[in-house]
Amino acid sequence: GDHGGVLPRSKGYLYESGLHVPLVVRVPEKWKHLAPAPRSTRVDGFVSFIDFGPTLLHLAGLPVPEQVDGRPFLGEGVTLAEVNACDEAFGYADRMDEKYDLVRSLRKGRFKYIRSYQPFNFDGLQNNYRYRMLAYAERRRLFQEGKLNAIQSQFYKRRSPEALYDLDADPYEIRNLADDPKYADKLADLRQRLSGKIKSLPDLSLYPESYLVEHAIDAPASFGQSHKMEIAQLADIADLSLQPFDDAHDAIESALHSDNPWARYWGLITCSAHGGDAMSFVPVVQQMASGDPERLVRVRAAEFLALQGAADPQPTIMEALQSTRSATEANLILNTVVLLRDRHPAYQFDISENTFHSSIRNAEYVQRRLSYLSDE
Repeated sequence: GDHGGVLPRSKGYLYESGLHVPLVVRVPEKWKHLAPAPRSTRVDGFVSFIDFGPTLLHLAGLPVPEQVDGRPFLGEGVTLAEVNACDEAFGYADRMDEKYDLVRSLRKGRFKYIRSYQPFNFDGLQNNYRYRMLAYAERRRLFQEGKLNAIQSQFYKRRSPEALYDLDADPYEIRNLADDPKYADKLADLRQRLSGKIKSLPDLSLYPESYLVEHAIDAPASFGQSHKMEIAQLADIADLSLQPFDDAHDAIESALHSDNPWARYWGLITCSAHGGDAMSFVPVVQQMASGDPERLVRVRAAEFLALQGAADPQPTIMEALQSTRSATEANLILNTVVLLRDRHPAYQFDISENTFHSSIRNAEYVQRRLSYLSDE
């Protein structure tokens, strides 16, 4: 089944309205011995899309390679009890077309944990495909006019870095329990489980996509294994956004002064996640915005300063767009442009095709962002 196309919070989002889809399995009479349950059985366990590959291999009598994620839910030796015991599902959302985000989720039983690594990227950030739907655009207009209630407005506001939902009591995931002391143990458990998953995979998205295109695209699995320790370190820096700022201050400061550009990158994103609490870092971040040797670090520095109203981001971001020769990198920078232009108070950017090097200005997603920016 599918999950509603371009309805808000559906395709591309980690709410249940975007992840939970129907699965009906028909087993021909000749093969019913390979099904773990009789006809019309409703299964309580979770099945994920990554389970389809292992299931097909198992049905064919082939071994499932150790490096393949997922587990069979049909075939010899698979029991209903085993399928029903599977109560955990991992979810991820990164880029959808030209719109970037970095969100992970872990559902275990009735509880769902969502980790927003860049919580300033609000859910309703412009994505041309989605906003072609008139109701999508109408809803944003109503928000801008102050006509949505608090629950409806969540879609256009920065998220919490982590959220916990009780899906039995709150199936639409609108009441975040992360700050409720009664659920502190559940929050800590799911946070730890998700962190372990990110590090064990390992999750390559702790690096910017443009870096992966340059260094990992030909052999992503081996790249991940050879960079597993560094990815774990980057994940730990990202998770500093989950600590009180005073507790995280020294570790963030260390990240900002690291020799590793991606440690600095995540140190800056963590500053943006902490928001106004991180204003003490403004002087060092101002230096990074103008002088860091890594282009995307300069952009993240400008992004933090702009989100806090501490500096105009345009000089840094325009220089980055003009100097990059990577369409993928340009698209990531343009995500920051749209974020800063569409928030309040808004920043204005004078961007056209001539801003970009001739080798990338006609790239599909660059053109999509240009189309949106020029329409307003």
